[in-house]
Amino acid sequence: MIYPHGGKLVERLDFSEKAREESMELPKLYITLDEARDLGNIGHGVFSPLEGYMVREDFENVLAQGRLSNDLPWTIPIVKDVSDKDVDMLFEEDEVALVYKDVPIAILKVEEIYPYDKKEYAEKIFGTMSIEHPGVANLMKKEEHLVGGKIILVNDPPTKFPNYKLWPKETRVLFKERGWKTVVGFQTRNAPHVGHEYVQKTALTFVDGLFINPLIGKKKKGDFKDEVIIAAYEALFEHYYPKNTATLGILETEMRYAGPKEAIFHAIMRKNFGCTHFIVGRDHAGVGNFYGPYDAQEIFYEYPDLGITPLFFRSFFYCKKCGTVVNEKICPHGPEDHINFSGTKIRELLLKGERPPELMMRPEVADAILQFDNPFVE
Repeated sequence: MIYPHGGKLVERLDFSEKAREESMELPKLYITLDEARDLGNIGHGVFSPLEGYMVREDFENVLAQGRLSNDLPWTIPIVKDVSDKDVDMLFEEDEVALVYKDVPIAILKVEEIYPYDKKEYAEKIFGTMSIEHPGVANLMKKEEHLVGGKIILVNDPPTKFPNYKLWPKETRVLFKERGWKTVVGFQTRNAPHVGHEYVQKTALTFVDGLFINPLIGKKKKGDFKDEVIIAAYEALFEHYYPKNTATLGILETEMRYAGPKEAIFHAIMRKNFGCTHFIVGRDHAGVGNFYGPYDAQEIFYEYPDLGITPLFFRSFFYCKKCGTVVNEKICPHGPEDHINFSGTKIRELLLKGERPPELMMRPEVADAILQFDNPFVE
Protein backbone atom coordinates (compact mmCIF):
# COMPACT_ATOMS: atom_id res chain seq x y z
CA MET A 1 0.00 0.00 0.00
CA ILE A 2 1.10 3.59 -0.66
CA TYR A 3 3.22 5.09 2.12
CA PRO A 4 1.78 7.98 4.14
CA HIS A 5 3.12 11.45 3.42
CA GLY A 6 6.60 11.62 4.89
CA GLY A 7 6.84 7.82 5.13
CA LYS A 8 5.09 7.17 8.45
CA LEU A 9 1.51 7.50 9.67
CA VAL A 10 1.56 9.84 12.65
CA GLU A 11 -0.26 8.70 15.80
CA ARG A 12 -0.31 11.19 18.66
CA LEU A 13 -2.86 9.57 20.96
CA ASP A 14 -3.23 8.97 24.68
CA PHE A 15 -6.79 8.15 25.68
CA SER A 16 -5.82 6.91 29.14
CA GLU A 17 -7.64 8.20 32.21
CA LYS A 18 -4.31 9.46 33.54
CA ALA A 19 -3.73 11.69 30.48
CA ARG A 20 -7.29 13.01 30.60
CA GLU A 21 -7.04 13.77 34.31
CA GLU A 22 -3.71 15.54 33.80
CA SER A 23 -5.18 17.63 31.00
CA MET A 24 -7.89 18.89 33.36
CA GLU A 25 -5.22 20.35 35.66
CA LEU A 26 -3.41 22.31 32.94
CA PRO A 27 -3.94 25.93 31.86
CA LYS A 28 -6.60 26.07 29.17
CA LEU A 29 -6.76 27.42 25.63
CA TYR A 30 -10.29 27.33 24.26
CA ILE A 31 -10.78 26.20 20.67
CA THR A 32 -13.51 26.05 18.04
CA LEU A 33 -15.12 22.90 16.68
CA ASP A 34 -13.07 23.13 13.47
CA GLU A 35 -9.89 23.47 15.52
CA ALA A 36 -10.94 20.41 17.55
CA ARG A 37 -11.48 18.49 14.32
CA ASP A 38 -8.01 19.41 13.08
CA LEU A 39 -6.48 18.25 16.35
CA GLY A 40 -8.13 14.91 15.60
CA ASN A 41 -6.60 15.02 12.13
CA ILE A 42 -3.15 15.61 13.60
CA GLY A 43 -3.51 12.94 16.27
CA HIS A 44 -4.80 10.25 13.90
CA GLY A 45 -2.42 11.00 11.02
CA VAL A 46 -4.70 12.68 8.47
CA PHE A 47 -2.15 15.51 8.51
CA SER A 48 0.93 13.24 8.53
CA PRO A 49 3.78 14.06 8.96
CA LEU A 50 2.64 16.93 11.21
CA GLU A 51 2.76 16.12 14.91
CA GLY A 52 1.27 19.38 16.08
CA TYR A 53 0.93 23.05 15.17
CA MET A 54 3.65 24.42 12.91
CA VAL A 55 6.62 26.20 14.41
CA ARG A 56 7.84 29.36 12.74
CA GLU A 57 10.37 27.73 10.41
CA ASP A 58 7.79 25.35 8.93
CA PHE A 59 5.13 28.06 8.75
CA GLU A 60 7.36 30.50 6.90
CA ASN A 61 8.63 27.80 4.55
CA VAL A 62 5.07 26.80 3.67
CA LEU A 63 4.30 30.43 2.80
CA ALA A 64 7.46 30.95 0.77
CA GLN A 65 7.99 27.55 -0.87
CA GLY A 66 4.84 25.46 -0.41
CA ARG A 67 6.97 22.96 1.50
CA LEU A 68 7.91 22.12 5.07
CA SER A 69 11.38 23.04 6.27
CA ASN A 70 12.55 19.50 5.40
CA ASP A 71 11.41 20.15 1.77
CA LEU A 72 8.38 17.85 1.96
CA PRO A 73 5.43 19.22 -0.06
CA TRP A 74 2.90 21.05 2.12
CA THR A 75 0.77 24.01 1.10
CA ILE A 76 -1.67 24.97 3.89
CA PRO A 77 -0.50 26.26 7.30
CA ILE A 78 -1.79 24.21 10.23
CA VAL A 79 -1.51 26.74 13.04
CA LYS A 80 -3.22 27.97 16.20
CA ASP A 81 -3.70 31.68 16.71
CA VAL A 82 -3.48 33.10 20.25
CA SER A 83 -4.52 36.42 21.75
CA ASP A 84 -2.20 38.88 23.52
CA LYS A 85 -3.68 37.68 26.81
CA ASP A 86 -2.83 34.07 25.93
CA VAL A 87 0.69 35.06 24.87
CA ASP A 88 1.27 36.52 28.34
CA MET A 89 0.40 33.21 30.00
CA LEU A 90 2.26 30.91 27.60
CA PHE A 91 5.93 30.02 27.91
CA GLU A 92 8.14 27.67 25.92
CA GLU A 93 8.14 24.10 27.26
CA ASP A 94 4.79 24.72 29.01
CA GLU A 95 1.93 22.30 28.52
CA VAL A 96 -1.61 23.60 27.98
CA ALA A 97 -4.94 21.90 27.43
CA LEU A 98 -6.80 22.66 24.21
CA VAL A 99 -10.43 22.67 25.26
CA TYR A 100 -13.68 22.55 23.28
CA LYS A 101 -16.89 23.12 25.25
CA ASP A 102 -15.19 22.25 28.55
CA VAL A 103 -13.82 18.97 27.15
CA PRO A 104 -10.03 18.76 26.78
CA ILE A 105 -9.26 17.54 23.26
CA ALA A 106 -5.48 17.66 23.31
CA ILE A 107 -2.41 18.62 25.30
CA LEU A 108 -0.08 21.06 23.55
CA LYS A 109 3.58 21.33 24.50
CA VAL A 110 4.52 24.89 23.61
CA GLU A 111 7.65 25.08 21.48
CA GLU A 112 7.38 28.57 20.06
CA ILE A 113 5.15 31.67 20.05
CA TYR A 114 5.61 34.02 17.14
CA PRO A 115 3.95 36.93 15.29
CA TYR A 116 2.95 36.66 11.65
CA ASP A 117 1.91 38.90 8.79
CA LYS A 118 -1.71 38.27 7.84
CA LYS A 119 -1.35 40.10 4.53
CA GLU A 120 1.61 37.94 3.55
CA TYR A 121 -0.31 34.82 4.63
CA ALA A 122 -3.30 35.85 2.50
CA GLU A 123 -1.23 36.67 -0.57
CA LYS A 124 0.92 33.52 -0.42
CA ILE A 125 -1.86 31.01 0.37
CA PHE A 126 -5.00 32.50 -1.16
CA GLY A 127 -3.35 34.58 -3.88
CA THR A 128 -5.34 37.66 -2.81
CA MET A 129 -5.82 40.05 0.09
CA SER A 130 -9.46 40.72 -0.78
CA ILE A 131 -11.86 40.16 2.11
CA GLU A 132 -14.40 39.10 -0.50
CA HIS A 133 -12.51 35.81 -0.42
CA PRO A 134 -14.00 33.74 2.45
CA GLY A 135 -10.62 32.29 3.42
CA VAL A 136 -9.10 35.77 3.67
CA ALA A 137 -12.11 37.09 5.58
CA ASN A 138 -11.72 34.28 8.10
CA LEU A 139 -7.97 34.85 8.39
CA MET A 140 -8.40 38.56 9.15
CA LYS A 141 -10.49 37.67 12.22
CA LYS A 142 -7.63 35.66 13.71
CA GLU A 143 -5.38 36.81 16.55
CA GLU A 144 -1.94 38.32 15.96
CA HIS A 145 0.30 35.51 17.22
CA LEU A 146 0.69 31.80 16.54
CA VAL A 147 1.75 29.02 18.88
CA GLY A 148 3.69 26.01 17.62
CA GLY A 149 4.32 22.67 19.22
CA LYS A 150 3.50 18.96 19.28
CA ILE A 151 0.16 17.73 20.59
CA ILE A 152 -1.20 14.63 22.25
CA LEU A 153 -4.86 13.87 21.55
CA VAL A 154 -6.68 12.85 24.74
CA ASN A 155 -10.27 12.87 23.42
CA ASP A 156 -11.60 12.49 19.90
CA PRO A 157 -13.51 15.54 18.65
CA PRO A 158 -17.29 15.11 18.40
CA THR A 159 -18.76 14.00 15.08
CA LYS A 160 -22.28 14.14 13.70
CA PHE A 161 -21.69 11.15 11.44
CA PRO A 162 -19.99 8.36 13.41
CA ASN A 163 -21.02 5.71 10.84
CA TYR A 164 -18.90 7.45 8.20
CA LYS A 165 -16.00 8.57 10.39
CA LEU A 166 -12.89 6.65 9.35
CA TRP A 167 -9.31 7.52 10.30
CA PRO A 168 -6.37 6.63 8.00
CA LYS A 169 -5.50 3.55 10.05
CA GLU A 170 -9.05 2.28 9.42
CA THR A 171 -9.30 3.17 5.72
CA ARG A 172 -5.99 1.43 5.07
CA VAL A 173 -7.33 -1.75 6.70
CA LEU A 174 -10.58 -1.42 4.74
CA PHE A 175 -8.80 -1.00 1.39
CA LYS A 176 -6.54 -3.95 2.15
CA GLU A 177 -9.47 -6.18 3.15
CA ARG A 178 -11.19 -5.37 -0.13
CA GLY A 179 -8.07 -6.16 -2.11
CA TRP A 180 -7.74 -2.62 -3.46
CA LYS A 181 -4.15 -1.98 -4.48
CA THR A 182 -5.07 1.22 -6.28
CA VAL A 183 -7.65 3.64 -4.86
CA VAL A 184 -8.86 6.97 -6.21
CA GLY A 185 -9.99 9.65 -3.76
CA PHE A 186 -12.71 12.18 -4.50
CA GLN A 187 -12.97 15.43 -2.55
CA THR A 188 -16.35 17.17 -2.46
CA ARG A 189 -18.28 19.84 -0.62
CA ASN A 190 -21.37 19.39 -2.82
CA ALA A 191 -24.29 17.07 -3.24
CA PRO A 192 -23.60 14.98 -6.37
CA HIS A 193 -24.99 15.82 -9.78
CA VAL A 194 -24.63 13.58 -12.83
CA GLY A 195 -21.37 15.26 -13.84
CA HIS A 196 -19.78 14.31 -10.52
CA GLU A 197 -20.96 10.74 -10.97
CA TYR A 198 -19.38 10.49 -14.42
CA VAL A 199 -16.06 11.85 -13.15
CA GLN A 200 -16.04 9.35 -10.29
CA LYS A 201 -17.01 6.36 -12.41
CA THR A 202 -14.59 7.28 -15.20
CA ALA A 203 -11.75 7.39 -12.66
CA LEU A 204 -12.93 4.11 -11.13
CA THR A 205 -12.47 2.31 -14.46
CA PHE A 206 -8.69 2.75 -14.05
CA VAL A 207 -8.30 1.67 -10.40
CA ASP A 208 -9.51 -0.98 -7.97
CA GLY A 209 -11.57 1.19 -5.66
CA LEU A 210 -13.22 4.61 -5.26
CA PHE A 211 -13.12 6.51 -1.95
CA ILE A 212 -15.66 9.34 -1.91
CA ASN A 213 -14.55 11.59 0.92
CA PRO A 214 -16.90 14.56 1.51
CA LEU A 215 -15.54 17.44 3.50
CA ILE A 216 -17.56 18.04 6.65
CA GLY A 217 -16.91 21.33 8.42
CA LYS A 218 -17.14 25.09 8.19
CA LYS A 219 -18.27 26.29 4.77
CA LYS A 220 -19.42 29.53 3.20
CA LYS A 221 -22.99 30.71 2.80
CA GLY A 222 -24.74 28.96 -0.10
CA ASP A 223 -22.78 25.69 0.14
CA PHE A 224 -24.67 22.47 0.84
CA LYS A 225 -25.14 21.62 4.52
CA ASP A 226 -23.19 18.64 5.81
CA GLU A 227 -26.25 16.48 6.49
CA VAL A 228 -27.55 17.17 2.97
CA ILE A 229 -24.29 16.01 1.37
CA ILE A 230 -24.39 12.77 3.36
CA ALA A 231 -28.06 12.10 2.57
CA ALA A 232 -27.48 12.75 -1.14
CA TYR A 233 -24.51 10.37 -1.30
CA GLU A 234 -26.40 7.71 0.65
CA ALA A 235 -29.07 7.82 -2.06
CA LEU A 236 -26.48 7.67 -4.84
CA PHE A 237 -24.69 4.72 -3.25
CA GLU A 238 -27.92 2.83 -2.64
CA HIS A 239 -29.03 2.99 -6.25
CA TYR A 240 -26.01 3.57 -8.48
CA TYR A 241 -22.75 2.29 -6.95
CA PRO A 242 -21.41 -1.26 -6.62
CA LYS A 243 -20.60 -1.91 -2.97
CA ASN A 244 -17.42 -3.88 -3.70
CA THR A 245 -15.64 -1.08 -5.59
CA ALA A 246 -16.75 2.14 -3.87
CA THR A 247 -17.01 3.39 -0.31
CA LEU A 248 -18.01 6.58 1.50
CA GLY A 249 -16.18 8.16 4.43
CA ILE A 250 -16.02 11.72 5.72
CA LEU A 251 -13.15 14.14 6.23
CA GLU A 252 -13.81 16.65 8.99
CA THR A 253 -11.96 19.91 8.45
CA GLU A 254 -12.92 23.36 7.27
CA MET A 255 -12.89 24.52 3.66
CA ARG A 256 -10.17 27.10 3.11
CA TYR A 257 -11.21 27.92 -0.50
CA ALA A 258 -7.52 28.24 -1.36
CA GLY A 259 -7.84 26.83 -4.87
CA PRO A 260 -4.52 25.39 -6.13
CA LYS A 261 -2.82 25.35 -2.71
CA GLU A 262 -5.78 23.56 -1.18
CA ALA A 263 -5.87 21.03 -4.03
CA ILE A 264 -2.38 19.88 -3.06
CA PHE A 265 -3.42 19.76 0.61
CA HIS A 266 -6.50 17.69 -0.29
CA ALA A 267 -4.32 15.25 -2.23
CA ILE A 268 -1.90 14.85 0.70
CA MET A 269 -4.71 13.99 3.08
CA ARG A 270 -6.10 11.36 0.70
CA LYS A 271 -2.61 9.91 0.32
CA ASN A 272 -2.57 9.48 4.10
CA PHE A 273 -5.93 7.70 3.93
CA GLY A 274 -4.30 5.23 1.53
CA CYS A 275 -5.38 6.59 -1.86
CA THR A 276 -2.95 6.13 -4.74
CA HIS A 277 -4.81 8.51 -7.07
CA PHE A 278 -6.73 11.75 -6.57
CA ILE A 279 -9.36 13.41 -8.77
CA VAL A 280 -8.81 17.07 -9.60
CA GLY A 281 -11.61 18.71 -11.57
CA ARG A 282 -12.49 22.19 -12.71
CA ASP A 283 -12.30 24.93 -10.04
CA HIS A 284 -11.09 22.53 -7.36
CA ALA A 285 -11.42 24.24 -3.95
CA GLY A 286 -12.01 27.54 -5.73
CA VAL A 287 -14.43 30.34 -5.01
CA GLY A 288 -15.78 33.16 -7.16
CA ASN A 289 -13.32 34.28 -9.85
CA PHE A 290 -10.21 34.20 -7.68
CA TYR A 291 -8.63 31.30 -9.61
CA GLY A 292 -8.57 30.12 -13.20
CA PRO A 293 -10.73 27.06 -13.92
CA TYR A 294 -7.75 24.71 -14.18
CA ASP A 295 -5.18 26.42 -11.92
CA ALA A 296 -5.65 23.62 -9.38
CA GLN A 297 -4.47 21.12 -11.99
CA GLU A 298 -1.49 23.14 -13.15
CA ILE A 299 0.01 23.37 -9.65
CA PHE A 300 0.56 19.60 -9.53
CA TYR A 301 3.36 19.97 -12.08
CA GLU A 302 5.28 21.87 -9.37
CA TYR A 303 5.14 18.80 -7.12
CA PRO A 304 6.55 15.78 -8.96
CA ASP A 305 7.51 14.36 -5.55
CA LEU A 306 3.99 14.49 -4.11
CA GLY A 307 3.67 10.71 -4.09
CA ILE A 308 0.04 10.46 -5.23
CA THR A 309 -1.13 10.45 -8.85
CA PRO A 310 -3.55 13.24 -9.81
CA LEU A 311 -6.28 12.47 -12.34
CA PHE A 312 -7.29 15.63 -14.20
CA PHE A 313 -10.81 16.04 -15.57
CA ARG A 314 -12.39 18.70 -17.70
CA SER A 315 -16.03 19.61 -17.10
CA PHE A 316 -18.62 17.04 -18.14
CA PHE A 317 -21.91 17.95 -19.83
CA TYR A 318 -24.74 16.19 -21.63
CA CYS A 319 -24.60 16.39 -25.43
CA LYS A 320 -27.94 15.97 -27.19
CA LYS A 321 -26.26 14.83 -30.41
CA CYS A 322 -23.90 12.38 -28.72
CA GLY A 323 -26.81 11.20 -26.58
CA THR A 324 -24.64 10.83 -23.48
CA VAL A 325 -22.48 12.64 -20.94
CA VAL A 326 -19.19 13.82 -22.46
CA ASN A 327 -16.58 16.54 -22.13
CA GLU A 328 -14.93 18.95 -24.54
CA LYS A 329 -12.07 16.54 -25.31
CA ILE A 330 -14.37 13.88 -26.75
CA CYS A 331 -17.38 15.82 -28.06
CA PRO A 332 -17.20 17.53 -31.49
CA HIS A 333 -20.53 19.40 -31.17
CA GLY A 334 -21.23 23.01 -30.34
CA PRO A 335 -22.64 24.58 -27.17
CA GLU A 336 -26.12 24.68 -28.69
CA ASP A 337 -26.24 20.90 -28.25
CA HIS A 338 -24.88 20.90 -24.68
CA ILE A 339 -26.71 20.81 -21.36
CA ASN A 340 -24.34 21.92 -18.62
CA PHE A 341 -24.51 20.66 -15.05
CA SER A 342 -24.95 24.17 -13.70
CA GLY A 343 -24.58 24.29 -9.94
CA THR A 344 -26.39 27.64 -9.91
CA LYS A 345 -29.34 26.25 -11.87
CA ILE A 346 -29.54 23.14 -9.68
CA ARG A 347 -29.53 25.29 -6.54
CA GLU A 348 -32.29 27.54 -7.89
CA LEU A 349 -34.52 24.55 -8.60
CA LEU A 350 -33.86 22.90 -5.24
CA LEU A 351 -34.60 26.14 -3.37
CA LYS A 352 -37.98 26.26 -5.13
CA GLY A 353 -38.63 22.69 -4.04
CA GLU A 354 -38.31 21.35 -7.59
CA ARG A 355 -36.37 18.35 -8.86
CA PRO A 356 -33.63 19.22 -11.35
CA PRO A 357 -33.98 17.38 -14.68
CA GLU A 358 -32.78 13.76 -14.58
CA LEU A 359 -30.04 14.67 -17.04
CA MET A 360 -28.60 16.91 -14.29
CA MET A 361 -29.29 15.01 -11.08
CA ARG A 362 -30.50 11.52 -10.22
CA PRO A 363 -34.13 11.70 -8.97
CA GLU A 364 -33.27 9.70 -5.83
CA VAL A 365 -30.53 12.20 -5.00
CA ALA A 366 -32.85 15.16 -5.61
CA ASP A 367 -35.52 13.62 -3.38
CA ALA A 368 -32.97 13.07 -0.61
CA ILE A 369 -32.06 16.77 -0.79
CA LEU A 370 -35.66 17.99 -0.98
CA GLN A 371 -36.53 16.39 2.34
CA PHE A 372 -34.66 19.32 3.94
CA ASP A 373 -36.48 22.65 4.32
CA ASN A 374 -33.33 24.52 3.28
CA PRO A 375 -30.41 22.40 2.08
CA PHE A 376 -27.92 25.30 2.02
CA VAL A 377 -25.72 27.04 4.59
CA GLU A 378 -27.28 30.36 5.58
